[in-house]
Amino acid sequence: MESTAAPGRTSSEGHLYMQTNEVRNAIAHYRRDADGTIALIERVETGGAGSGVFKPVSGQESAPNAFEGASSVILAERETLLFTTNGGDNSVTSFFVAPNGRLTVIDRQSTGEPVIGRSGTAKSLAYSPRCRTLFVLHAFGPNHLRSYTVADDGRLTLRPEQHTVNTATKTDRVSTQVVLSPDGKFLLVDILFDARPALNPDGSANLIVANAPDPDGLVVFPVRENGTLGDASFVDAGGAGPFYIGFLNGSHDVFLNGVAVGDGVVVSRIDREGRVTNGPLVAIDTSLGKPSELCWLQVTSDNSVVLATNFGYGTVSTYQLEEGRLSILKDPANIAIPGDGTFRAVNGLVSSGPSDSWLAPDDRYFYQIFANASVLVSYHLDKRSGKLTEVGRSLIPYDSPQGLAGF
Repeated sequence: MESTAAPGRTSSEGHLYMQTNEVRNAIAHYRRDADGTIALIERVETGGAGSGVFKPVSGQESAPNAFEGASSVILAERETLLFTTNGGDNSVTSFFVAPNGRLTVIDRQSTGEPVIGRSGTAKSLAYSPRCRTLFVLHAFGPNHLRSYTVADDGRLTLRPEQHTVNTATKTDRVSTQVVLSPDGKFLLVDILFDARPALNPDGSANLIVANAPDPDGLVVFPVRENGTLGDASFVDAGGAGPFYIGFLNGSHDVFLNGVAVGDGVVVSRIDREGRVTNGPLVAIDTSLGKPSELCWLQVTSDNSVVLATNFGYGTVSTYQLEEGRLSILKDPANIAIPGDGTFRAVNGLVSSGPSDSWLAPDDRYFYQIFANASVLVSYHLDKRSGKLTEVGRSLIPYDSPQGLAGF
């Protein structure tokens, strides 16, 4: 949804922010030009730690998409505040965003969850302006969800509440993303795995994918007026391995869910009681191999086109959305970006490990991280055909970066 420019800020300005997730974590701040290209303006250290090239969820020494997550960098309060996770030490940093887009660190506070092993897993953020509450999600539990009260000056105060997305029988679930419904009434969390990934005796991955077959891969918490959460309900996400939730622009109840092992996108609706109903899963072409690990989503301002990032293929696919129904528009929509040959996805394919993405409010330009290729690629989007045409690329740190937000 296009946002209103803050006082003193012109609508022609364009800025994009990415966290490097290096051991000394930093926000890379880019200027966006009228032709869609970007240029690095500054790198501002968060004061916290990322995981570097280490991938805590899988234990791999070097792999992209360290935390299997999304929304680790978000803007708030009319783009005057920026928040980022520091997954390495389980903390969150807040920044003041100046009218020219430049960043100043305000505060950094622990999530309250201890780091066990080489890295923490704080990885996804959602903010409620109604009660000035910032929610932070961890990949590992048992306390997957913690929260802060955000002061008027952007300082963070950790709140005592602790919430899990585990069930009585699934006590080590791996979550991906936390999202607040636009009306602020519900907090939604996708679950990728019902148990922490492990290795089989032959060295292959042992993955217990959520929502397959048990229909409980989406967790819904009611949000009270003061920012505290009610009891969780565990509902069907519509497909195996739910990963990314995105509400349609202008809607408080209709959202998309990208499912990594179902290889597609689902249109879902949440009612006033928090009950979720799902449409059919619309899958992409998986002839290259399964799963495609379709994860991150972006939707155009008029809700006509959906862009879906395929982690296992190094590509982006586009869908058309008409009257609540999805259909494939262009698959793939871009030329696959190769990695350096060292990383293989779950399907066994060599992949560049694309992860977080961002779509400009005017729908013209789309930005995609390819961490294993060390590039952030800028594309022009043709909404009619769904095709993505590369207009530029910027070098980024190898394997570690995640999170994109902009205005």
